[in-house]
Amino acid sequence: MPRRFFLSASLIAVLLFNFSASAALAEPLASESKVAPTADADGDGLSDSLELAFGTDSANPDFDGDGYPDGLEVQNGYDPRDPTPKRLTKSVSIHTKSQKLAYYLDGVKLGEFTVSTGKKKTPTPSGEFTITKKAPKAWSKMAGLWMPWWINFTGPKARPGLYAIHELPIWPGGKREGASHLGKPVSGGCVRLGIGAAKFIYDWAPIGTKVVITAD
Repeated sequence: MPRRFFLSASLIAVLLFNFSASAALAEPLASESKVAPTADADGDGLSDSLELAFGTDSANPDFDGDGYPDGLEVQNGYDPRDPTPKRLTKSVSIHTKSQKLAYYLDGVKLGEFTVSTGKKKTPTPSGEFTITKKAPKAWSKMAGLWMPWWINFTGPKARPGLYAIHELPIWPGGKREGASHLGKPVSGGCVRLGIGAAKFIYDWAPIGTKVVITAD
């Protein structure tokens, strides 16, 4: 008999809710966030290249036999190889030279987005940080503008409240910083993401997620 694990009704509800929300967010961002060809031989929502990266089987849509397709489990941060169920560690990396933000599950790169980091006079610090606060919309007293989908990260080189990942900012009159700034280091030190991408990362990365920023 294959080993199976039956989830509680409450956990099933959380999984299904999170999956539906994540799927709705991921669909319009697929053209930028995909990291490999989208071939999916078993139709489980996890590309063949990611099946290889996680060590699952591209011919078996439910590798651990727990009744949930591998893609659903990865989308919600669960290990597709373990029926217990087991959550995997999420992390975010930002490369200021290439102006890219990538997001990972258990060290496997799931996707990436173009960002705008700090300009030369107000650089985004390098190092290891932790997401400590989040807000759907935050106000910057220093810059005098709104920062949608604000994700504060702190660490030895970033005091609380100073640096964050957020959507292209909005001035009080309603004008938004242009998407043309993405890919260029022009911010005051924060990491700016485009419309849609910022909310995706906001929903995907919980408080406590590690953020690694490198310049080389």
